[in-house]
Amino acid sequence: MRDLAAQALLPVNTALAVALLVLLLLAAATAAVFRLAPDGSRGRAREIVVAGARATVQLAAVSLAIGWVVHHTAALFAFLLLMFAVATRTAGRRITPNGTWWRAGLPIAGPVVPVVAGLTLTGLLPVRGIAMIPVTGILIGGALTATVLAGRRSLDELRTRHGEFEAGLALGLADRDARLELIRPAASDALLPGLDQTRTVGLVTLPGAFVGMLLGGAPPVLAGAVQLFVLIALMAVQALAVALTLELVARGRLHREGPALRVPGRA
Repeated sequence: MRDLAAQALLPVNTALAVALLVLLLLAAATAAVFRLAPDGSRGRAREIVVAGARATVQLAAVSLAIGWVVHHTAALFAFLLLMFAVATRTAGRRITPNGTWWRAGLPIAGPVVPVVAGLTLTGLLPVRGIAMIPVTGILIGGALTATVLAGRRSLDELRTRHGEFEAGLALGLADRDARLELIRPAASDALLPGLDQTRTVGLVTLPGAFVGMLLGGAPPVLAGAVQLFVLIALMAVQALAVALTLELVARGRLHREGPALRVPGRA
């Protein structure tokens, strides 16, 4: 029954493969023609093609692995740790090229670990792969997005408004406070995607958890309740991720090169 529902939504056949290839090439071509890269180059086109190829290989591997992981607790936690490690490296390298990138793991693990632990201890989230992997993956993904957006916007703001940072120091503000005054408004924009998704759910979008449960035969009310839980949990995780990222940048623990981005005497 589930296979029939999935096939009705998106049949896996040659037409799907062709459509995926065309869409990927369309995205890459658009990025190349309009030079959608920070430096005005065509570099984003290559990134799009590589991302699509990686996604294909990774999803194929994960689809095979999850069938085994869900039945072994040790493998389950190892898989969750792998998810966190990949998210940390991805977020950190998006924010900064220097050795502070690994600190991006704090805004990801900081909110996700207590939320997942609390849900597990209350019995709302069973310690089973079929439940833990998708829920934790959604939360890690949300924290990753918020961390990247907050980190990049914060450091970009510090670089372009360096004079204002120095003015704050001249007025007697501490390094942390001078940075916060500049980066807080920009970093807060990292919350907008989650807010918009939650505000428009059911009216503009029907998220994956909701649709997936419906296809699996769950009652609409139950599917709606699960999706609401996911959206509210995501907003909590993303808010904490942005707050922690702000604190790391304000204290100079997560920085790029430049006098406004580092605490004097600190690597």
